[in-house]
Amino acid sequence: MSALQQVLAEKIIAIVRLDDYASAVDVARALAAGGIRVLEFTLTGTGAIEAIAATRLALGDTVCVGAGTVLSAADAHATIAAGAQFVVTPALRPAVIDACVSHNVPAVCGGFTPTELLQAHECGAQLIKVFPAQAGGARYLSDVLAPLPFLKLVPTGGISALNAHEYLAAGAVAVGIGGSLVSRKAVAARAFDEITQAAMQCRAAIS
Repeated sequence: MSALQQVLAEKIIAIVRLDDYASAVDVARALAAGGIRVLEFTLTGTGAIEAIAATRLALGDTVCVGAGTVLSAADAHATIAAGAQFVVTPALRPAVIDACVSHNVPAVCGGFTPTELLQAHECGAQLIKVFPAQAGGARYLSDVLAPLPFLKLVPTGGISALNAHEYLAAGAVAVGIGGSLVSRKAVAARAFDEITQAAMQCRAAIS
């Protein structure tokens, strides 16, 4: 199954945003144990690229690993070389999309306005990240999709087990869930069972 197919099938991308990724493999195992097998490590922390490689090596095809907060073509190339199976941007970054297309790796390109979302699609992004989703809410997605029903939207920002189903019902093909799923406090305490429990709650919320 391709990375795109996995995202569409799983419907949840776990956004792992840590200051340091020393525990990345443990976090990935905890998420997978809770039923969430698609995750992204954002480049805002130390060791994110190494974490991608380490997680792919340790867990193989049991998880689908992407890179998040990718802002440049150089970073896209670097993360893909490390094993990233998809690449996520927080904003419209055509150069990143081009880099992904050159490697045949899905780009999840961020945008918010209808113009940005459509442009991301026209630039070649296979999935469109609506960020920050909480600024418009689930209704915003259905409003955008009325004239642009071909967009595969992945709302991110403020999504949790409490509201994920609302965004999917509004037409999202998947949701990105971050802080409510992977707590920095839990990681720091090595309380990985808490992450597994949170993953199970998110999975149950959209079942």
